[in-house]
Amino acid sequence: MSYIILQDVFYIALLIGLSVPLGIYIYKVMTGQKVFLTPVLAPLEKGIYKVIGVKNNDEMGAKKYTAAVLGFSIISFLFLWGLQMLQGVLPFNPERLKGVNWHLAFNTAASFVSNSNWQAYSGESTLSYLSQSLGMTVQNFVSAGVGIAVLFALIRGFVLRQKSTLGNFWADLTRTILYILIPLSVILAVLLISQGVVQTFSPYKDVAMLQGGSQTIPLGPAASQIAIKQLGTNGGGFFGANSAFPLENPTLLSNILQLLSILLIPASLCVSFGKAVKDSRQGISIYATMLILFIVSLTFVTMSEQFLAPAFTNVISSGSMEGKEVIHGIGTSSLWATATTAASNGSVNAMHDSFTPLSGIFLMFLMQLGEIVFGGVGSGLYGMLAFVLLTVFIAGLMVGRTPEYLGKKIEPFDMKMVCLIVLTPPLLTLLGTAVAVMMPSASTWLTNSGAHGFSEILYTFSSMGNNNGSSFAGFNANTVFTNITGGIIMLLVRFIPMAASIFLAGNLAKKKAVAASDGTLSTSNTMFVGLLIAVILLIGALSFLPALALGPIADYFSTL
Repeated sequence: MSYIILQDVFYIALLIGLSVPLGIYIYKVMTGQKVFLTPVLAPLEKGIYKVIGVKNNDEMGAKKYTAAVLGFSIISFLFLWGLQMLQGVLPFNPERLKGVNWHLAFNTAASFVSNSNWQAYSGESTLSYLSQSLGMTVQNFVSAGVGIAVLFALIRGFVLRQKSTLGNFWADLTRTILYILIPLSVILAVLLISQGVVQTFSPYKDVAMLQGGSQTIPLGPAASQIAIKQLGTNGGGFFGANSAFPLENPTLLSNILQLLSILLIPASLCVSFGKAVKDSRQGISIYATMLILFIVSLTFVTMSEQFLAPAFTNVISSGSMEGKEVIHGIGTSSLWATATTAASNGSVNAMHDSFTPLSGIFLMFLMQLGEIVFGGVGSGLYGMLAFVLLTVFIAGLMVGRTPEYLGKKIEPFDMKMVCLIVLTPPLLTLLGTAVAVMMPSASTWLTNSGAHGFSEILYTFSSMGNNNGSSFAGFNANTVFTNITGGIIMLLVRFIPMAASIFLAGNLAKKKAVAASDGTLSTSNTMFVGLLIAVILLIGALSFLPALALGPIADYFSTL
């Protein structure tokens, strides 16, 4: 247990240490300041604007910015949908895989465009190298870029005074991908290749086995996709077993590199936020809130796996090793599971369905909070800022003052947008779960019955309804109903809060600055961090406690 504690402390310290300089770098990039890559990339950036016919200094209002986001995402969705269905007649398909059926292709396109990367398929048996590279990998970059772009549009809403514009979406997207995501992905991909992660366009290989016979080893350009799937909090595995597969995550070093990548950019954006609003304490308070919720969840998940599974105790190690790789063990598997559900990542290095029921509660609840405990790149922070505004509004009502945040009065329109951001994910998660449970064929989709079977359905729609993408397994998701319903849910929970964030930013940018007074609520002290955590947990509990009681909580008591 002491080894696990040291590992977790080392991970958190390393995360904080790397996120500070990266956060400052991201702030400089997104505010148009010169960075060390500017001499190399600035000509390329200008060339991109020229090719796509965009002037990077043309400012956009909220409606135009939203239209650009949605238009770009619709085109991306249609392209990816068609690419999958046509892959059977396209090149770079050495295994001659046929085109993906229409409803699975719809679900996958919705999943990757929405940064969910939910997978109702195994990559090595379903997608060609062209679909993986031109389709999935590209979407990993651009969907992450869209999230960061929208975040900075919202940040400008807090910073600007009496302005009707929020910046240029195409410039924001280009800078995000060119200066942030591509350089980090190249570095990580090279490090992963050095650890044995496969990166090739060669066909699959048949190798002789020691006990006789042969086995087909799937190959492909995996390292390049794995790097951005983690850094962009996408999470979709190149192979079906995701990061539990040896060719996707072969060593302890590759494991810690991928683990750091999951939370690195979301954590760094808290630092960027503090720099952008000219008050680092604001970023620190949000960072602290996320970190507290993460550490508490990690502690309970690890303790549950270590001490609450006596049936799996053996001479090698105590605790539950069911569904976990020996190379990772309980501690690293628990750390990964907590990180991937806290972020909207969804990659796995262990079977979440095999975790103890109490662990399952925390893994589900982290997603159900709206993926805000670091969350997705961009989306996690603008989701958390919605909770910040909600907390400020509640505190203002309690003391009879007009709520203010960063010098902006929080008014009815702002709260309507906040409600869309905060309430859309839980409403669609619960609606999807309820409809699935009532389907006549629901029982045939499950490998377990009772509370655990319900947990599988609840986890599935919690994952899709919060753009996570991880799976509880045991649930046959590759059906027409789940593919279509899940695809629609993933798109709605991505783009309704995203549009609401942009319109919230537009309304904030139009306002005058309000001078702070003695009665202004401090949003950077310990009391506010505690109040923010209380509001987050209260909203989460009110939304999901009844469903959790029917699923993992009942499952826990049935095992006593």
